[in-house]
Parts: sequence; structure tokens; C-alpha cells
Amino acid sequence: MDWDKLRIFHAVADAGSLTHAGDVLHLSQSAVSRQIRALEESLDATLFHRHARGLILTEQGELLFEATHAMRKRLDAASARIRDSEDEVYGELRVTTTTGFGSLWLAPRLAHLYEKYPDLNVDLMLEERVLDLPMREADVAIRMKEPSQADLIRKRLMTVKMRLYASEYYLGERGLPETLDDLSSHRIICQNPNAPQVAVSASLVQRLLTYKPQSTLTVNNYFGVLQGVINNLGIGVLPDYVTHDFPDLIRVLPEMEPAEVPVFLAYPEELRHSRRIAAFRDFVQDEIIARRRSQRDQS
Repeated sequence: MDWDKLRIFHAVADAGSLTHAGDVLHLSQSAVSRQIRALEESLDATLFHRHARGLILTEQGELLFEATHAMRKRLDAASARIRDSEDEVYGELRVTTTTGFGSLWLAPRLAHLYEKYPDLNVDLMLEERVLDLPMREADVAIRMKEPSQADLIRKRLMTVKMRLYASEYYLGERGLPETLDDLSSHRIICQNPNAPQVAVSASLVQRLLTYKPQSTLTVNNYFGVLQGVINNLGIGVLPDYVTHDFPDLIRVLPEMEPAEVPVFLAYPEELRHSRRIAAFRDFVQDEIIARRRSQRDQS
């Protein structure tokens, strides 16, 4: 099968248009169309349904696109490994983690990584969906549970504790709750218990809601919860890693201590020797060590 035709097919399927694919490939629309027709003839199959608004893959086209997508991921991995054979750390590093951890802990610390490796380009993908690392949807992941995907190198980084926090102003206005029953006169700020999140957090929220707080504010990520807390809206359910950067927050009901949440770093086995991965892994570990040292100094 002609590799060049497959490359053109993948671009057309990805763009959904001969014209847009031609722009990406720097080819004329007619040249792209000829290559697609030749590929269809060689396979004796129709790969696209053609209509006024663009192109839609047929069932046969979907099968071929899955194959070319996997091929492209493998080629990207090979390219990354070749680039990583150089002495310098540079190029793109795609990092995925949750919205809360990425926005509240990781992003504020990336300046330290860039100071050491100014030519590194980090693509930070913050979402609750678990991206497929072996299929190269990302290069490295930080997750709040051990990844279950095969062919991954995993390293446990630290543990996180879910706790209750409020601002000094809010507690001055509404009073410091001394028991869980006192939550009936307070507003609870938390993630929706039905939203994607770690089980420990969801179970803690469910327990708090049984005490019938006066009102609630639910947000789909911890960054939103934190904004509500620092703007004096109520008592928030937050991971303890946020308190380092917001030392003025006051812990509420300290006897509430649910199970710890493990934090893992993972990357594909094939990137074991990647200099970019090693640089990022060492950076994260150094930041965690600095965090622990700071916590000891404060205690």
C-alpha cells in the first residue's frame, strides 16, 4: 500500500475536506482528489461519502482511519525517541492531569522547569478524562489513582488529603463550626458528587450533605471551589496541596480526615529513555520534596 496515499487519506479524514487537507499538505485540491480516488481503486472500496458540506468516512474509511491514526501515533513516538537521543532537552512535551491539580499545583511551578530547560514546549492538557498514553494522546500523566493501562511506567509521587477550608472573613461573619451538625448554618462549596472525581472526595461530599447545610455551591473542578472559598462564599472541600500557596485559608473541622488519595506519574514504556520525560519527572519530584520541606518548616 502506498504510504504517501495513506498520508493524504489521513489528512483528508482528519480535516473532513479536500480543500483543508490540501492546505495542510501544500497540495492542490485536484491533486488530493486524485490520490484519494487512486487509493479507493487500489482497495476496491469507497472511503468517503461526499456531500455539500464536506466528506464523511464510510465504514471502510473508518477502519482505515483507525489504522492510520495508530500509525501516526507510533511515528510520533519514534520521532520523539530520535529527538531525545540528543544531549539537549527541547521540543514538545504533552502533559495531562486533572484540572484542579494542573491549575492549582502544577502550572504555578512550571517556571522552575522553564528556567532549567528554556527550549522545552509544554502542552498542558487539563481534563478529568484519562487519556490513552500508549496511543500517545499524551506523553506523561499525573493522576489521582494508579493508571490501569498496560505498558506504562508508574511512579507514586505523593498522597493528597481532602479537607475543609474557609476564609478568615467568612468564619468571622458566620462562626467556626465545632461539630458536623453546625454545618446546617453554613454554605458548602464542593464538586458535584456525580462529577468525575476521586472516590474519596465524592464520598466525603456525600457525607457532608447528609448534615443538610444551609446551601451549597457545586463546581465541576477544584479551581472553582477555591475561588468560592477565597471570595468568602462558604466552606470548601479542597485537596490539601492548595494550602501551600494559600496559607491564609483556615482548616475547618480538622477531625474530618478521610482516606488519602495517591498521586501517580505515568508514561509509556517506549519513552523510558526520553530526556524530556526524565526532565519533567525530576522537576516534579524536586517540587514535591520542596513542598514537604516547607511543610516541616511550618509545623
